[in-house]
Amino acid sequence: MTTAGAPSGTSRLPAVRLVVVVGEEDHVGHRPLATELVHRAHAAGLAGATVHRGVEGFGAGSRVHTNRVLSLSEELPLAVSVVDVPERVEAFLPVVGELLAAASAGGLVTLEDVTVVRFVGGHGGPADRGGRDAAGGAGGAGGDAGGAA
Repeated sequence: MTTAGAPSGTSRLPAVRLVVVVGEEDHVGHRPLATELVHRAHAAGLAGATVHRGVEGFGAGSRVHTNRVLSLSEELPLAVSVVDVPERVEAFLPVVGELLAAASAGGLVTLEDVTVVRFVGGHGGPADRGGRDAAGGAGGAGGDAGGAA
C-alpha cells in the first residue's frame, strides 16, 4: 500500500517489533543467548533480526553494567530486535520463552506495533533478491539490509 504524500516507490506496512533484552554472558549451551535467538528467528523464517549491544544499563537486579575501562562489569545488555507481521512474531514467542528458560536467564521481552517504511527500487534490497518483506515473510524488515529498526 502506498500512502498519500509518501515519496514514489515507498510503501508502509504494519508490523510488530519484538525486543528481547538479555545479558551478554547469557548462554544456551556453549552459544550466546542473543546469537541463538537470531539463528532461531532466521530458522523460523522471520523477516529480520538484529542484536544491539548496550554500552551501559541496569535491569531488575538494579546493578549498573557498563563498558567503561575502570568498571569490573562485563555483563552488558544486548537487545535482540525482530520485525515481522504480528502472526509470525506471536508464533515465535514460545521459542523465546524456551531459550530464556534454557539459559536460566532473566530478560525483558517487549512487543511494539511499528510501521515498516519500505523503499522499493533497484539498489539490491531484499525485494530485488526475491526475499519476502514484512508483509509476507523474510527480507525487507531487517533481514539483509542491516537489521530491524
